[in-house]
Amino acid sequence: MSEILFYQYPKCGTCRNAKKYLEANDVQYTDIQIVENPPTKEQLRDYLAKSGLEIKKFFNTSGNTYKELGLKDKLKDMSVEEQLDLLATDGMLIKRPILVRGDKATVGFKEDEFQKVLG
Repeated sequence: MSEILFYQYPKCGTCRNAKKYLEANDVQYTDIQIVENPPTKEQLRDYLAKSGLEIKKFFNTSGNTYKELGLKDKLKDMSVEEQLDLLATDGMLIKRPILVRGDKATVGFKEDEFQKVLG
């Protein structure tokens, strides 16, 4: 059984709901606070590949940092590498939670997506 990584931010309501879901389903996981321990560029690249999502889905578009940096208009002109570099600089830029297990990953919290990752 592969380790389950759960990146979250304690003040995030969606993260708290996801955590309740994991605990209600007796899922053992490694709890990682995304602001103190943001994933590295390499980890983000790996999670992006495992998720099958577009990189823009990894951005916390409702966050203050995203808005302050004007990323809504800037991302389309940035390469995936530049976007990964940017995400790796600040855990608050990353959409959360992130759930990773084996060769699967998802961002945000939807029960059906968590089920796919958990298997």
